[in-house]
Amino acid sequence: MSYVLCLTSEKMHFYSTKRKSPNTDLKEAVLRGLPQDNGLYMPELIRSMPDGFFDSIDQLSFPEMSYQLAKHLLNGTIADEALKEIVYGAVNFDAPIVHLDKQYKVLELFHGPSLAFKDFGARFMARIMGHFAKTSGKTLYILVATSGDTGGAVASGFLGTPGIEVVILYPKGKVSLLQEKQLTTLGQNIQALEVEGTFDDCQRMVKSAFLDKKLRKKFNISSANSINLARLIPQAFYYINTFAQLKKAGRPLVFSVPSGNFGNITAGLIAHKMGLPVERFVAASNSNDVFTTYRDTGVFLPKTSVRTHSNAMDVGNPSNLQRIQDLYGNEVANIREDIIAHSFNDEQTLGAMKEVHQKYDYVMCPHTAVGYLGMKTYFEQNPESDAQGVILATAHPSKFLDIVEPTLKIKVDIPERLNCLRDRKKVATEVKPEYSELKAYLESL
Repeated sequence: MSYVLCLTSEKMHFYSTKRKSPNTDLKEAVLRGLPQDNGLYMPELIRSMPDGFFDSIDQLSFPEMSYQLAKHLLNGTIADEALKEIVYGAVNFDAPIVHLDKQYKVLELFHGPSLAFKDFGARFMARIMGHFAKTSGKTLYILVATSGDTGGAVASGFLGTPGIEVVILYPKGKVSLLQEKQLTTLGQNIQALEVEGTFDDCQRMVKSAFLDKKLRKKFNISSANSINLARLIPQAFYYINTFAQLKKAGRPLVFSVPSGNFGNITAGLIAHKMGLPVERFVAASNSNDVFTTYRDTGVFLPKTSVRTHSNAMDVGNPSNLQRIQDLYGNEVANIREDIIAHSFNDEQTLGAMKEVHQKYDYVMCPHTAVGYLGMKTYFEQNPESDAQGVILATAHPSKFLDIVEPTLKIKVDIPERLNCLRDRKKVATEVKPEYSELKAYLESL
């Protein structure tokens, strides 16, 4: 290998985006999840990869590349052998690229256990938390809010992990049938709370638990949402692996990212800071358009989320905006240089699914279709671009049968690891969208 991976002698530390909590090490950042000041943890330094890394990147396997990236970013916070075991255990399935045509590429991120892109983050997080939990001798409670796919990925990633109990909060009636079965049928150390509200209610309840000092004295709790930095780190890997797969074409990359809580695109921005050459990122949202409005006007106005066909993106107050703002010095003008934002409604989403199926004989889930619309708009507004447009396919279409099959008038094959959940009994506790209900549930455990 022609590059040399040089690390400084100082271990990486992490700071809060609000700058009102003390800097900390990786263990506390991961296990605590959320700083005391309600900010989000960020690495104090994101360094570019060494000279030559990207020149020879296509010679590396996906797991080896991921290990080199993690080792460089985390800079000695975990011993090399332990980190290698964590990364190789998490990144053990492919993220292939489907070439629709010369311009449009689809990065399929749904080949993991729960058929969603969040498997990368959840599996990495489960292993890194398990690594740290071994030394604590105390049960770790993982709280996670989900608008759809996060819960399934976390449930799969943490299932059976010794010393860890998982509590998943999801909005009643706002996830698909098979998504719900992924949250509510596994048993063991996975418990589900069915919240009579929205994803934003679920997320607010989880955040309130982290800020409750009395509760934290009683319970060792952490988060598996993208508010936890451990979720984002491995997601940066597949952006860089995409470059490795498309490197020979010698054309720039544009990524269109279906965006809800904005963790996925934040991971892409971290990869960009590490040296990944990217022409532009497209933040593709559904009717929950708060980021699009913020990017266009400079004013962030969170609002109650609305229900759409792309339910995993139904977020009205995206947490990771704090990280994006931090990466760009809290200047929206700087954000505009790297990120374009567009929003699309359900009618446009269904139209995109039909268009892609008719034109390319390819089946997209509603979220991926929003990403396609973002990329299509980018090329319409930049007809001179010679970029390779990479659309992130965030979930397998079989997770949304009630939308995909009647829209495309086809029968979708369901992978067995999902189909086997169909007839399992749902086990969930219904709660009102109040923090007091979550607190009472935890205290009853």
